[in-house]
Amino acid sequence: MNRLLLWIKETRPQFLSLPVVLAFLGTSIAWYDGPVNLGYALLAGFGLMLTHGSVNAINDYFDYKSGIDLDVERTPFSGGSGLVPDGKISLNQALWVGIVTSLVALLIGLFFIALKGWLLLPLLIVAALCLVLYTPVILKTPWPEWSPGVGLGVLPILGFYFIQAGRYDWMVLIASIPSGILVHNLLLLNEFPDVEADRKGGRKTIPVAFGLDAAAKFFILATVAVYVWIIGCVLATLLTGKVVMPVYCLIALFTLPWAVKAMRGSKEYHDRSKLVPALGDNVKFILFTQVLLGVGYILEKLFPLF
Repeated sequence: MNRLLLWIKETRPQFLSLPVVLAFLGTSIAWYDGPVNLGYALLAGFGLMLTHGSVNAINDYFDYKSGIDLDVERTPFSGGSGLVPDGKISLNQALWVGIVTSLVALLIGLFFIALKGWLLLPLLIVAALCLVLYTPVILKTPWPEWSPGVGLGVLPILGFYFIQAGRYDWMVLIASIPSGILVHNLLLLNEFPDVEADRKGGRKTIPVAFGLDAAAKFFILATVAVYVWIIGCVLATLLTGKVVMPVYCLIALFTLPWAVKAMRGSKEYHDRSKLVPALGDNVKFILFTQVLLGVGYILEKLFPLF
């Protein structure tokens, strides 16, 4: 039983709220556009949680092999699970956790392909490549943060919509862009405390490749871009009279205080006592922005303005 709990802990379940939020947003958009099957949403959400957990475990495996885990200073939001370096599970066990969870997630994906059609297959292939190749390959190229932004941000929203509607739509693509930026920024700011260990391990994250000053500016620019995108899409709705993004989605602006704290903290990267709280504020900003976007689509369904 203790071993099973350690294997579960290796997936870093405290960070698996992101797949839940993505499932909520994607399903909310699908419900706005038509009927939904709650069972499909729950099964797909479970599959995404397994996928995310698999990425965490495989990341730990490669981090230990490269020596990064031996140099990193862990925070509650970065630095891996620490289970392998602490000797609580073996390196091979971490790898098997990643393999088993990814295989179960694959079976769920194949189920939905059989159920909804082959058009889901390209999306799953691209998502799998983004996630599986992230640690061993993509992290060794400049600007690797795009990969989780696409694989754990944009594509899940499209996928949750597809398993309900059986098709893709320009509206859901527009709605997925903030998620892509937000997940990108989740990885980006969490890399700040690990910059020296990542450099030694041969990674080329934005903080490593361009320096922390440039990385902080890029983080701020991307954070602002989330709000600009939402406001711009709502303005397009008001100007055209056709829903590009529901007006109700402006409630996502209520997360601005957390975003401001995260942006300020990114500029104080040299002070760990200010950076670490900023990591927490960034998580709140990322999760609640997507939750409120989902609520915006639900409100438009219930109380349509257009």
